[in-house]
Amino acid sequence: MNHLEKLITELCPNGVKHVKLSEIAEMARGVRVVRSQLSDSGEYPVYQNSMTPLGYYEETNCPANTPFIISAGAAGEIGFCDVDFWAADDCFYFVCPESLNSKFLFYALMCQQKLLVSRVRRASVPRLARTVVEQLRIPLPPLAVQREIVGILDKLTECTAELAAKLTVELTARKKQYEYYRNVLLKFDENRETFATDRQADWLPLGEIGRVAMCKRIMKAETSSDGDVPFYKIGTFGKTADAFISAETYEWYRRDYSYPKRGDVLISAAGTIGRAVIFDGEPAYYQDSNIVWLEHDESKVLNKYLYYCYQLSPWHVSTSGTIARLYNANITKAGIPVPPLDEQERIVGILDKLDALTTNLTQGVPVEIAARKRQYEYYRDKLLTFKECA
Repeated sequence: MNHLEKLITELCPNGVKHVKLSEIAEMARGVRVVRSQLSDSGEYPVYQNSMTPLGYYEETNCPANTPFIISAGAAGEIGFCDVDFWAADDCFYFVCPESLNSKFLFYALMCQQKLLVSRVRRASVPRLARTVVEQLRIPLPPLAVQREIVGILDKLTECTAELAAKLTVELTARKKQYEYYRNVLLKFDENRETFATDRQADWLPLGEIGRVAMCKRIMKAETSSDGDVPFYKIGTFGKTADAFISAETYEWYRRDYSYPKRGDVLISAAGTIGRAVIFDGEPAYYQDSNIVWLEHDESKVLNKYLYYCYQLSPWHVSTSGTIARLYNANITKAGIPVPPLDEQERIVGILDKLDALTTNLTQGVPVEIAARKRQYEYYRDKLLTFKECA
């Protein structure tokens, strides 16, 4: 048996008591401070309605190593501060007796975070009632067992954080590598006549390559929160659609008006200006002038080549209106270097491979981090699960 198992066998072989939080720890509410009292840096961070300090205060009302719970705003979030800090009025903090290790309480609370979040009252400002927190039940093993569990979980936390940091560094480096080679391959000199340093290319405005096209505007009444065909607006373009149109409406507009063909590069003309997505040909509809594409002859300029050129943001965005916008004229005047077709194909081939490596890593890193987080939570919950004694 490992050391923890030996301690449990020796000190609590028949299980441990499970007690209400209000019966074992003193729970207090923080004291309100206003932004005018705070500074951007200082000795004592102030926790109010999130895990990010609101600012810094000249006084402290909580000693280091105090667990706390946010009760409004990011209600249900659980924190542990290893330095003295100030708890504001949207924080519940805990004063632990000698029989309860404060870091053990933090981990025990983290095991019940999903329950806490489920009990948050959703209003204009989400709130967590004091009584919900007070009624939480936690296991109370002997102090030696608590300290051993804290030591194990501290190491697991550190290892998980280190792995996430390493994966993030690798992802950042891969993205920089991709951007470097993309910029080199699409580089042109100041006279805009040569492509890179030794390859010829024409410098053409997009208006000479093709014409800007867009889907026919549809009425808001034709959309719904569910349906057959996703409808993408500037807020959901490149993400998950939250509006839909019927199959009949889709077929009618697609048949009678402009509609992209598979492989066309869709461009966001408002909101996330310049975001480009290659149309995969699956049924979908796009918000008229906010999402457009270039209709052109691919025997002269490849769609995929355009896609990579768009990543260099050749746009001159109009900011004279109420919102910044990429008008059709801004698009048609934007210029890109256009080498011969075989050179375009070569560039696309290289960038496709680099993009695949970066994309795989971009998708893989969050998945790996999430898997490690689930693994950590599994072992944390396992370590904090005890048979309850009578």
